[in-house]
Amino acid sequence: MKSEQPSTEPERSLRIAHLTDIHLQPERRAAEGLAACLEHVHSLPDRPALLLNGGDAVMDAVSADESRTRLLWDLWDRVIGEHCALPMEHCLGNHDLWGCNRKRSGCTGREPGFGKRYALDRLGLSARYRHFDRGGWRFVVLDSNFVDDAGSFTARLDEEQMEWLRAALAATPRDMPVLILSHVPILAGASVFFTGSEGETIRTGNWVVPAQWMHIDARALSRLFAVHSNVRLCLSGHTHLCDRLDYNGVTYLCSGAVSGKWWRGDYWETPPGYALLDLFADGSFRHEYVPTGWKAAKD
Repeated sequence: MKSEQPSTEPERSLRIAHLTDIHLQPERRAAEGLAACLEHVHSLPDRPALLLNGGDAVMDAVSADESRTRLLWDLWDRVIGEHCALPMEHCLGNHDLWGCNRKRSGCTGREPGFGKRYALDRLGLSARYRHFDRGGWRFVVLDSNFVDDAGSFTARLDEEQMEWLRAALAATPRDMPVLILSHVPILAGASVFFTGSEGETIRTGNWVVPAQWMHIDARALSRLFAVHSNVRLCLSGHTHLCDRLDYNGVTYLCSGAVSGKWWRGDYWETPPGYALLDLFADGSFRHEYVPTGWKAAKD
């Protein structure tokens, strides 16, 4: 699945790989599958200079107790330590958050690492949203995970983060292209297919896309991006589907999932894989979804 190449290709600034929705766990040969994916990336003749972890690195800390959560992140550290020699930047996914589903996790919410803190510490992050520069591009990493006091998850930015984003984009040089990384897609056509059954999103007789599947503040974000024409590309995961949507000068890409259908094979029409992107100095890019060929474990 390749995007169109410009007729006269400008100078390449950076090659990156976007690995999202890994859902690492001791079960279903997931550690073996992640290792195989990393080996696939590292074996490329023209391998990327940077990896982006798009969130949901582990499976399912949000509903796990502390012991299980520690086991998941210890497994993450081991596989990444043994199989990854490339620099990696991280984005938080909803499954990375410890204990927010209190009924299943048994957490009270008063634990020192509850919620996002534990994942931030294990990933070595000082903040849940931030920006950094590579290859003449500005990378803006967002936290899609708005969790209320009851533990309910909605895909949107809180007010503090939205104000920070406005200021960050305003402070970015107008000639510096911007890539936005979020776990949940800001805009995605295939969000209507992110479901366990074909009838789930049309049971009312109309398309239904819950606010957990696509940013509910997409209109506000789109309007903000329209003010900053150097915002060129938004990368996400979450849906496990490979999807491209171009709207108002911005390209929104969902990069499938390393785990496919949560380590059970293809998810609808998208096989397990990752995205490979070339970023160019003029703000254009080339994108390819790379299936890893990983086969599901037998039940």
